[in-house]
Amino acid sequence: MDLRQRFETLTTAHVADACVRAELPVRCLGLRSVGDGDKVVGRVLPARHAGSVDVFLEAYESAEPGDVLVVDNGGQLDHACVGDLIVQEAQTAGLAGVVIWGLHRDTADVRAIGLPVFSLGSLPTGPLRVEERPADALASARMGEWVVDPTDLVLGDHDGVVFIPAAHAEDLFQLAEGIRDKERRQAERIRGGRSLRSQVGFDGFLAQRAENPTLTFREHLRRVGGVVEE
Repeated sequence: MDLRQRFETLTTAHVADACVRAELPVRCLGLRSVGDGDKVVGRVLPARHAGSVDVFLEAYESAEPGDVLVVDNGGQLDHACVGDLIVQEAQTAGLAGVVIWGLHRDTADVRAIGLPVFSLGSLPTGPLRVEERPADALASARMGEWVVDPTDLVLGDHDGVVFIPAAHAEDLFQLAEGIRDKERRQAERIRGGRSLRSQVGFDGFLAQRAENPTLTFREHLRRVGGVVEE
């Protein structure tokens, strides 16, 4: 089963928690999906926008099936940088989705296309000026405080997007699946009448913390094998 199939049963929250468990940076952004139920995973295809869509079309020239266009528009909120034609072309080029640190437009048409798109929101106007394009416009993309490139994977769902090193993907997915399974078992027990506090021995944690104020709940959870925060 490939990562795309496995991500169908996971969430970005599971993967983010796996990064914490693996002591890797949690590189995530609170981007919103344009369509209902949008979900995406794929290799980062970076593009730094400077006011013209030619950078996206050039990126598609070297795209591999399943890549995700990751657009760095500096988080700007005064204009949209991606519209329906760019999303339609991404689908035609075999991309799995589009992730934008910035705004999109043509929302109704983008939803009709059906390709997963994530952004900071929408605005009717496109770019009002063209700036000098960086020399490394197709090498990497800044997403919030993070810089990502084709050695990374991007995963997106209703909670936002998370970036992980492709080289660590298998290990992170195994951790995420373990976290998912434990959470499901805990949820089933709660529905069955056994409180989460009881499952994780919360009274014991409070007693231990009274004796050792430096003890954290996360340390306690790891000792008892519970999962709530990671």
